[in-house]
Amino acid sequence: MNQLEITSLNSQALNRLGIAQKAGKLITGEQVLKSIRNQEAQLVIIAQDASNRTKKQLTNKCKYYNIQYHIGLTIDNLSKAIGKNNRVALAISDRHFANMLLKNNEEGII
Repeated sequence: MNQLEITSLNSQALNRLGIAQKAGKLITGEQVLKSIRNQEAQLVIIAQDASNRTKKQLTNKCKYYNIQYHIGLTIDNLSKAIGKNNRVALAISDRHFANMLLKNNEEGII
C-alpha cells in the first residue's frame, strides 16, 4: 500500500519539512497534483482535515502513479512547518528529503 501509517510528525520531521521548503524541494497548492501527474513528487503529505474530495483526488492520483502518501497532519501543522498559510497538501520533490522522512517513519520517530 502507498499510504504511510503515521499519526503525527515530531518536531524533527517538521523541521525537515521546513528545510525542504527553504531548499525549494517542496511543492504546495495546486502544483501538488501536477507534480504527481508528472511523477516529480517523491512523497505527498495530505492534511487530515482536508476536504474529502481533495483527499480522494490526491490519494487516487498517488495510487495510480505509485507515489507514497501520508494523511494525518492538520492544515495548521503543515502550514506552520513550512511558514505558509492554509496548506492542505505538500509534495516533496527531492528523493533525499523524502527518504529522510521515510527513514524517520521506519525508526518510529514520526
